[in-house]
This record gives sequence, C-alpha cells and structure tokens, in this order.
Amino acid sequence: MEKSGNGFGKYEAEKRKSGADERKSGAEMRKSSVETRKSGVEKRKSGADERKSGAEKRKSGVNTRKGRAEIGKSRVDKGNGADTRKSGVNMGKNGANTRKSGVDTGKNEVEMRKNRADAGNSGMDKRKSGTGIGSLGADKKRGADKWENGTDKRKGRAGSSKSGAGESDFSQKQVKEAFRGKNSKDFSGRDRFGNKRADGKNEESVKNTGNGSRKRNSPCPVYEQCGGCQLLHLPYKQQLAEKQKRMEELLKGICPVKPIIGMKEPLHYRNKVHAVFGHDRKGNPLSGVYKEGTHILVPVEKCLIEDEKADEIIGTIRGMLKSFKIRTFDEDTGYGFLRHVLVRRGFATGEIMVVLVTASPVFPSKNNFVKALREKHPEITTIVQNINNRSTSMVLGDKEHVLYGRGYIEDVLCGLRFRISSKSFYQVNSAQTELLYNKALQLAALTGKEKVLDAYCGIGTIGLIASRKAGEVIGVELNPDAVRDAVQNAKMNDVKNIQFYCNDAGRFIVNMAEKGEKVDVILMDPPRSGSTKEFIDAVAKMGPERVVYVSCGPETLVRDLRWFMGNGYRAVEAWPVDMFGGTGHVETVALLVRKP
Repeated sequence: MEKSGNGFGKYEAEKRKSGADERKSGAEMRKSSVETRKSGVEKRKSGADERKSGAEKRKSGVNTRKGRAEIGKSRVDKGNGADTRKSGVNMGKNGANTRKSGVDTGKNEVEMRKNRADAGNSGMDKRKSGTGIGSLGADKKRGADKWENGTDKRKGRAGSSKSGAGESDFSQKQVKEAFRGKNSKDFSGRDRFGNKRADGKNEESVKNTGNGSRKRNSPCPVYEQCGGCQLLHLPYKQQLAEKQKRMEELLKGICPVKPIIGMKEPLHYRNKVHAVFGHDRKGNPLSGVYKEGTHILVPVEKCLIEDEKADEIIGTIRGMLKSFKIRTFDEDTGYGFLRHVLVRRGFATGEIMVVLVTASPVFPSKNNFVKALREKHPEITTIVQNINNRSTSMVLGDKEHVLYGRGYIEDVLCGLRFRISSKSFYQVNSAQTELLYNKALQLAALTGKEKVLDAYCGIGTIGLIASRKAGEVIGVELNPDAVRDAVQNAKMNDVKNIQFYCNDAGRFIVNMAEKGEKVDVILMDPPRSGSTKEFIDAVAKMGPERVVYVSCGPETLVRDLRWFMGNGYRAVEAWPVDMFGGTGHVETVALLVRKP
C-alpha cells in the first residue's frame, strides 16, 4: 500500500511537472504569438510607410510632370512669339509689296492714260496729214453694232449668223478714204480680214473726192469725237452721189450698178439705239458713244440719226440713277452696275423695248425703278434686264430677266407682223428695209412654184415675205434666239410653207448638196464678213437658177460675186440701197443667174 501510495505521488509529481511544461509551452506559444503579432504590426507599419513613400513618389512624379508641362508651355509661348514676330515681319513685307503694287498700278494707269492721250494726238495728227487710220466696225453710232451679240467674234467664222450683226460695210479707214478726200484701194482683191489675196490683185479705184474742211459744217456737236457719221457734213443728195460713185467703182467689170435707192427722211431713222453708260470724275452719270477707235466715252444727249423717243428714254434713265443710287460700270476697275441701255422701237406698231445691260443679276430697288421709269414713259411696252458680267467688248450677255411686259416687241414689215427680242437681228431702218426686200423679191422673180432657201435668215423676215410667192421656203440661221422668233413669226402670220433650221448656213447647204437636194432660188443675207468659198461651191453644186445676194459689205460682196462668177454664175445687176443716211455705209442687193 505504501509502495502503491509512493507510486501515486510520483504520478502526481509527473503530472504536475507535465502541466508545468504545458503551461511553459503555452507561455512560449503566447509569447511567440505576441511576437508574431508584433511582427505583423511592424510589417503593417512598414507597409504603411512604403505606401506613404509611394504616395510621396507619385506626388513627386506629378509635380515633375507638371513642371515639365510648364516648361513645355513656356517654350511654346516663346515659339509662338517667334511666329508672331515672323508673321508681323511677313505682314510688313506684304504691306510694303501692296504699297509697291499700288504705286506700280498707279504708274501703269498714268502710262495707260498717257498712251491713250498719245494715241489720240497721234490719230489727230495722222488725220490732219491725210494718213489717218479709222477703226474697223460698222455703224459706230452708239457703240458699234459689231459688238452686239458677239458679232465681232463671228466676223471671221465661216457661215456666221446674220443675227445680231451690225449694218456696217466699210471700215472707218475705207469710208474716210472714199468720202473725205483720200486715195483708196479697191478691197475686192483682199480677203475677209483686209489682207491681200494670194493672187496679188488689188486695183486703184477711188480718187480724191474733196477737201477735209467740209467736216466743220456738220450739224452734230460731237461729229469729230464720235466718228459714226462720216458724211453728215454733206447735203443728202451729195451723200447719195458719193455712195453711188463708190459702188460703181467697186463693181466695175463685174455688173452694172443701178441708181441708189435713197431715203425720204434721212434723219432719226434708227429703230435701235444703243447707249454706253459711264461717269465723270465726280461720279456723275454719263451716256453716249465711244470716241472713235477708243473706249473713251463721249457724252451724247441727242443724235441726229437715232429715234428721238429712244434718246429721250435714255436721258430719263441717266437722270434716275443718282436718286436710286445706281452706279455705272467702270471698265478699268470692273466695278459698277449699269453698263449699257438698248432701246428698240417698232416704227409701225409704236411698241418700245428697253434693255438694261447690267454687270450683276442683283438689281436693287428693281420694282421701284421699273415703276418710276414707266410713270415717266408709259409708252414703254416691255423692260428687260440683260446680265453681262464678262470682260469683253460684247454688249449683251447670255442671261436675261423680263422686268415688265412680254420681253419682246412686234413690228409690221411688208404687211407681215414680226416678233423682235433683244438679241434678234432686225434692220435698223424700217422704211428702207421694205424697199430693200421688195427689190430682192423682184429680182428673185418668184412664180409661186419655186423651192427657196433663205440663208442667214435671222428672224425670218425676207423668207416669210417670200413665202407668199413661193411654193416652199427653208430658212437657216445660227442664232437660236432668232430661230425661236422666226418660228413664232411664222405661226403669228399663219405661214405654213416655211421651215426654219438652227444651223450654220455654210454647213447646212454643204450637207444639202452632198445629199443631192436641189432648190430653185437662194436668198442670202450674210454678215459683213460675207459668205464662204465652201458655201458658194455648194451652191454651184446644187445649181439654183437664181441667187439674190443682200450685202452689208461692198468689199466682201465684190469678192463673193467673183467666186460665184468662177463657179458658173453671171452677175446681172446690183442695186445700192441707202439704209444709213449720214454714214458711209450702204446696203446692196445683187442678182446672179446660172449660165446656160
């Protein structure tokens, strides 16, 4: 029992020792745990420090980038300053160049004015010495109709349209040589541009006809500056005698020249009046004509050969411009609005068309202007705005706006009614036109069965008149506006035996000849440049019995008659018709017949 008790005590002692060891181990474990926690705290503290350090670094990086941005901005600002200074330098250079250009422009303008003055003085000196050179073009009155509707461009074009052509035949030089006492040449030996032909033929024809002092007797105050009326200083009978002599010498050896058909009233006969608009140095509106051979405006209030009512309307328009603040066009600067005014009048009907040629389609106070003009001139039946914004010598542009009325007028000629638009060719002397066309139809000797070709027919006047005595009529015209008028004229007069074609007369007749088509009579009224060799060869191939040639250019008439004579035709006779009193221009109608 004692042994057993000792064992139990030993067991208890061991158990206590074991518990002490366990407690010691727990203490160690707790101590280790504390150390572990302490280590974690240290680590967390270290991590916080690291995060703080990273934040500081990031902040430092932001500041660094911000600093770099400021530096970059500063550099940009400095660069911009350099650009600005460079731009300023360039602007200064440009300003200097502009001032230099302005000075050069001013010098050029001075030189141009000086040249114009020298040219004018030279022209006067040459005219005084008997060697003056006149400018080309027909009917220089009111801006030379050669410029209207692009006729100047059609002068050298084969088979060009009669529409819009002026009524000239002589150049200014030829007219002065013939009628102001200078020796002149027969231009029948020259081509359409006045150059000598290849065969070299060129005959002396016109001798000295008088003295130059007669020009002082002209009743026109701008006779010398205008230059459009070369014979206005002569009594009308003497004018006719001069023209008769001129035509006889030109057509000598070709055909007899019948007595010239003169006017009953040689003044105020023009049914179409064209005025150039400009202004003086103070900006006051002017209207008139160009000085001979120049674009210097000569103010004209009344013209002795123009319709008086037309001149009155032009004067009214000129007086209205300031109140409506309308500036006239300046050719030198390209600024301004109103360029030209064209007035057309039907002498039989009394209808009046006013065409305002403007540089821009925008017409300020358009309705009020039209209303005011109509109140002053209720006789006006239509007003048209024509827009010409091109830097050319052409008077009329392509686009038009009708501001009042129908956009056209009507007139009666040889018993038929005709529609006339702004661009249509219509003879400027209505009374003499009837005499001219009646003579042409008399020479055509129509019986009512013939097939007639009206070449260069314009608005169809002579063809429609001929249709009453022909079986069939074909009209050919290059200008589409004129063809439209011609078709309307046929409908208006209920003419059913005529057809109109928009084509070049030369090409058209060549095509007819190639197809073997025939006509009995040809009526031809070409522009001042005359017809073409191709046209005349085609006529010869078709072989019509008669050709009636209406000419506004005696020199080209002579040339063309000789071409016909070399192609199997005989020139029978020629009738001068004075369509343009006071001027050196003359219309002629000639008859050719096919040789057996």
